[in-house]
Amino acid sequence: MLPIDAAAHGSRWRRRHPLEKALLGIGLTVTAVCLPPWPGGPLVAAATLAVLLGPAGVPGRQLWRAFRIPLGFCFTGALPLLFAVGGPAGPVALAPDGPRHAGELLLRTSAASLGVLLFAFTTPVSDVLPRLVRAGVPAPVVDVALVMYRIGFLLLDSLTRVRQAQAARLGTTGRAAAWRSVAGLAATTFVRAFDRAARLQSGLAGRGYDGALRVLVPEAALSWRFLTGTAALLTALVAATLVLKELYL
Repeated sequence: MLPIDAAAHGSRWRRRHPLEKALLGIGLTVTAVCLPPWPGGPLVAAATLAVLLGPAGVPGRQLWRAFRIPLGFCFTGALPLLFAVGGPAGPVALAPDGPRHAGELLLRTSAASLGVLLFAFTTPVSDVLPRLVRAGVPAPVVDVALVMYRIGFLLLDSLTRVRQAQAARLGTTGRAAAWRSVAGLAATTFVRAFDRAARLQSGLAGRGYDGALRVLVPEAALSWRFLTGTAALLTALVAATLVLKELYL
């Protein structure tokens, strides 16, 4: 199991309805994207961090390990805005408003990424997918997603075990040995994926699979207090951003 999935299963908000957490996380993400990047981005990021580290109880080290990956993509996406291709300054030159546009994009994307992580760190996928059927998503689509979610963890476990066995047999001592180990790892994973799929199909057939996977969904009631707090937080962020923007102007 990935660390973010383990954190979601052990979250303080594990028993809350996924819709509550989705409205909060998606609301913060949409707010970060739609509001002016300054001061909207820092305000949304600060509010999201406060919720993550406070009521949600996400450990700071785990949050940083998960956040640094999308943060790298944010920097990668903002970097090209610093340069202009073509024009009187030459084939490649610094864009006149490049730093401002890059900073605005970085503020928006980083704050929006924190909103997505808020939902991911508090809501296991196994709580969301079964409820999608009630929302109108076709049951076969949800079943395929559940199966792929399970198989993904099995394949990751197989990759880890094969990699450890290769390292124990000195399969990474040199460049040639490392390349052979990588080729063997890919071949073994490919074979095991087909083996897992065949065993899964046989198991479903033996249990009388009729086209729908029936799983127990934990009961959770919507908390109007939580929803009211979410609406109040989003409204406060919008109001504070607009007021501060007017003051800076």
